[in-house]
Amino acid sequence: MRPLSFAASLGGAAVVALALGAPLAAQQPGMPMPMQPPPALVSSGHGETRIAPDRATVIVAVETRAATAAAAGAENARISKATMAALRAAGLTEKDQLTTAGYSVTPEFRYLPNENPKVIGYVARNTIRAEVRRIDQTGKVIDAALTGGATTIAGVQFTASNVDDARRSSIALAVAQACRDADAMARAAGVQLARPLELTTNTMVPGPRPMADFAMARAAKAEQEPTQLDPGEIVVTADVMARWGMLTNGETANAAGAHSCR
Repeated sequence: MRPLSFAASLGGAAVVALALGAPLAAQQPGMPMPMQPPPALVSSGHGETRIAPDRATVIVAVETRAATAAAAGAENARISKATMAALRAAGLTEKDQLTTAGYSVTPEFRYLPNENPKVIGYVARNTIRAEVRRIDQTGKVIDAALTGGATTIAGVQFTASNVDDARRSSIALAVAQACRDADAMARAAGVQLARPLELTTNTMVPGPRPMADFAMARAAKAEQEPTQLDPGEIVVTADVMARWGMLTNGETANAAGAHSCR
């Protein structure tokens, strides 16, 4: 008698496999009979949770030019000190809220046809990472940096402190969807859904949500408009693959091991 098989697909996201009474492969004398895998349903689910960022990282840069490396560095130190003081006055007082992200002093060249590059001066660049723990203060921090002498805001990144809770919520949503799909397949196949045999998950927690990098020239204090930013949302996703047992061969819906997704 040929084995009975059944396959179904829901939106390309779920597959069911049912094998009953499959003949055993030819056995060598004295060899143990191979174990047959239990009948199973395989389904997948997707879940996502949206959360509002509550923290921001602002990358501030101070860039200066001078005829010598020493002069460029000295001028940079002076402006950087004023910028740091302005950031602290804006509320970034904890030790880990202001850190140096990079520092360089490099020659600046002039390139002309048929001539060797010529050094025309030096550029000093000090990059400061500002961690803002109250996201509504991000614009204020940017304005303070520019007022203090920063020449560039190299980028703003938004993050959330409750990402783990959102990740677990997305996993629960994905499992629930996989269970509902498996239950629908079981009913269509005329079998009873049993407890899960295996669950695997893959979560996607996005990195810091960046705004497009933008440069801000120093503005006159009296004319500077407050900076307004929209942090948007962070989407945390989870995908789940699940294998579910089945109750077959006349087993009743109330048998031990039956599972309900409701």
